[in-house]
Amino acid sequence: MFIAQVVCYAQPIGTYLGDERFMYAETKQVNQFFRRFNSEEDLSGKRLDAKSREFKNPEFRRKYIPMLFDNETGKIEEALKKDFIQDVTRKDQPKLLDFYGKDWFAEVKASFRYKGKVETVILFLSLEQEALGHKWVISNVYFKHFADLFFNEKDMAGKFIHPMSHELDFMNLIKVFRDGKNLEYYFDNEYKPDFRTLFLYEVKKGDLVFEAVDDVSFHFFQLDNWYFELTEFNRHTANSGWLISNLTKIPENQKDLLLKYIYYEK
Repeated sequence: MFIAQVVCYAQPIGTYLGDERFMYAETKQVNQFFRRFNSEEDLSGKRLDAKSREFKNPEFRRKYIPMLFDNETGKIEEALKKDFIQDVTRKDQPKLLDFYGKDWFAEVKASFRYKGKVETVILFLSLEQEALGHKWVISNVYFKHFADLFFNEKDMAGKFIHPMSHELDFMNLIKVFRDGKNLEYYFDNEYKPDFRTLFLYEVKKGDLVFEAVDDVSFHFFQLDNWYFELTEFNRHTANSGWLISNLTKIPENQKDLLLKYIYYEK
């Protein structure tokens, strides 16, 4: 098993003409995003005492959460933001984020050298609990070269093993293996290629060599009927750091479809 850690580096403060509001407003770390979303930290970056009036206070959260959106690109409609904020800050049933909870994960785009060329491999990492705490583990992998190997044939006529093949001692398997490029179509309906195993095999053979991490983002499915993506924005404004860059209202029974899309599953 691969064990990996994603380190969230704070972006350089740079020169802000002596105005410290930028430093306070910027959400420099992912775990800070959690605290601010839940109102467990004030605007100056100080942790709130659990007994304080502001701690997880819905009214305070309604003022704070709008600052956690990417408000400069205009990709998320204001009406959708308003609906989201009202829903997650309801007094009777507030929706909070849990850093150690399920249903959120990292997407890491990394450069690997593959057969002499630099290629992009997408690693999905999630937190897993162990005896001493939690660790990041690689939970899924996408590599275009792997995806291109499977389930790309459009005409599937004749690609099956005849139900009476046992009477012929399965001699027709010679036909199956001559059609090696489409071998997966002769497997059971539940078969799904495991790209993690292929990835591990290629790394162990030395054909896939890690070069660098190119980009990191996070996907959140923790909040009922909502999905959002967290992206880091490096800019010299108060609206910078780790911010919500994509927001979708989605019923719980449709989240699996969105998850398959994120995982590049066919």
